[in-house]
Amino acid sequence: MQDITQYELFTLLLDEMGETGWWPADSKIEIVIGAIMIQNTNAANAKRAVINIGEVTQFDAQAILNLSLEELEDLVRPAGFFKNKSKAVHSVLSWLTEHGNDFEMIADKYDVNLRRELLKLHGVGDETADVLLLYIFDQPVFVSDKYAQKLYTELGVTGMDNYKAMRKRVALDTQFTTWEAQEFHGLIDEFGKLYLRGKGNFESSFLAGYQLKE
Repeated sequence: MQDITQYELFTLLLDEMGETGWWPADSKIEIVIGAIMIQNTNAANAKRAVINIGEVTQFDAQAILNLSLEELEDLVRPAGFFKNKSKAVHSVLSWLTEHGNDFEMIADKYDVNLRRELLKLHGVGDETADVLLLYIFDQPVFVSDKYAQKLYTELGVTGMDNYKAMRKRVALDTQFTTWEAQEFHGLIDEFGKLYLRGKGNFESSFLAGYQLKE
């Protein structure tokens, strides 16, 4: 087995797979919507709901907030859990709008407490909070999602049983820029779709034979 650092893992993924452009969206409000819609569903269902909301509101935060709860629930329905996700959309966008949708100001105001503030919002759990930190507030954090847990387990890291456990165990190397952190998350998920679904076929992948240094 060949030992690699986390940053070397990133460069291996990037060299082999190329840039992913994650999170794919035309605006940060669209990313917020996407991060909520993807909870507990697949990408296709989440995308249908995101498209529905975009067609009606053009991802204008105030236009989304102006929708009645019933109208919003109808748009969200393809993503499942439509009542809870509609409340989450309203909660997060209301909070952002109260702060003038000024993402840089919000990050400066809450500083190291920003994640804690996000977790207070309805429908924002650990993974969604980290996605928002990474893609909305441009902070280089690691998203410990299912594909990341599976990949790091394959690479010899133990204790990857759930999101909280991995988050305590794994942090980004300090050399990661925000762009690299965003790409790293995208690359892990794209790799996961190819090699880690179901029983997976990691052993046939270009990462077979590597293990992460701890």
